[in-house]
Amino acid sequence: MATESRPAFPHRWLALLIVLTAMFMNQLDVTIVNVALPYIQRDLRAGFSLQQWILAGFALAFALLLVTGGRLGDIAGRKKVFLVGVAGFTAASALAGLAQSGEMMAGARVAQGVFAALMVPQVLSVIQVMFQPPERLRAMGLLGVVVPIASVAGPVVGALLTAGPGWRWIFWVNVPIGVLTFAGAARMVPESKSDRPLRLDIPSVLLLGLASVMLMFPLVQGHELGWPQWAVVSMTASLPVFVVFGLRQFRQEGLSPLVPPALFRNRSFVAGSILMALVFSGIMSYMIVLVWNFQIAHGWTPLRMALTGLGWTIGLGLTATLAIRYGAVAGRRLIALGLAVMAAGMGALIALLRLHGGALNSWQVFACLLAAGMGSGLVVPILVDLVLAGVPARDAGAGSGVANATIQLGTAVGVAVVGAIFFGLVGAGPRDPVAWAGATWQTLLYNAGVFLAAILLVPLLPRRTRTRGTPVGDQQLPTGTP
Repeated sequence: MATESRPAFPHRWLALLIVLTAMFMNQLDVTIVNVALPYIQRDLRAGFSLQQWILAGFALAFALLLVTGGRLGDIAGRKKVFLVGVAGFTAASALAGLAQSGEMMAGARVAQGVFAALMVPQVLSVIQVMFQPPERLRAMGLLGVVVPIASVAGPVVGALLTAGPGWRWIFWVNVPIGVLTFAGAARMVPESKSDRPLRLDIPSVLLLGLASVMLMFPLVQGHELGWPQWAVVSMTASLPVFVVFGLRQFRQEGLSPLVPPALFRNRSFVAGSILMALVFSGIMSYMIVLVWNFQIAHGWTPLRMALTGLGWTIGLGLTATLAIRYGAVAGRRLIALGLAVMAAGMGALIALLRLHGGALNSWQVFACLLAAGMGSGLVVPILVDLVLAGVPARDAGAGSGVANATIQLGTAVGVAVVGAIFFGLVGAGPRDPVAWAGATWQTLLYNAGVFLAAILLVPLLPRRTRTRGTPVGDQQLPTGTP
């Protein structure tokens, strides 16, 4: 995208505020729902699988269409696609707040993910268009601030709204924000398109979607349906469909494939993608397990759960600056150290749960999450950049989109896997707090395990992140951090 010779856009800082508001709204929606999940399930008289679909449905739709959303903006116009995304996300939020059944809620969350995938990729592209290099760094810095602020605010805002006017307001709060963002963007954000001829690879999108649904639906619903034979067949059959998707990317080389084949040939990128999927499957799924145990089985209030869960986010903030400062010198070593600390923090929580069960105090859980969060602070801020350091500059934009889609797909799979483990352990009998506490620490072994497994892939990563000033294409910040 050739933007360096463009004249400075006169209202660029106001336009930046508008698109960052959309980014804030999306990121807030990732974390605001966690502590409200038991109340949503109760009021809609749905099974526990609904709680998984509320998280996994959004992440899965977001992952499947994230790269396509960015490509569609390049082809049809980034402002136009951004406005469609904001309008759709706002409408889906209103629909989620009006949900009268589990199916309606799950559908609304999937719709939110679809429109978020249209909205979010345009934010960075619009920044690239509006700002020249000297100011672009400041604009990107503001973008980097929005995501963690929204992540911190989400659980607390969700708890306050759930305890106050009710859980439906965690979705309705998006409506006035979305309306104002749409009106401001329609007036202030400039239109732009890619200078290169591009096209959408619809068959690849459909193949990836089919394979993902064949894997995800049985994982989420299997325990409630008694693990019928078709569920196992579907999950097994998803693997060759993923293979067909990969083969199609090679056949489409030179014809705007969804994933450039050069990325499949890049060993460090492939290893890094698997590592990202593992890490975020663990990071984004542990909280729902704690909600099941402490809120549902042991009666913690939403606010208590939210404040306790902030331990992870605070820990991340304490060490993130170290990762950013030294990533260009020792990025790979920081990732390995961070993953080890994450596993240790999760291991400490597992040990305490095994010893004390549901009688844990908030400060004990907070301390374990603080430690694990400090480890994630050495990983999350630089992981995408480190993985992309081994990707040629011409493929960096596509690589960034694929990396962020991989993170979202890992999130969806992680939520599905911990649900299958947890409810496979507790069974279908009456709710027993002792049994649920036991199932909690056993399920969290998955989270600790994926952090340890990811360490095995670290030697395949580039040694350090890109040096400052290296062109990176249309890189996106990873979304969805707790």
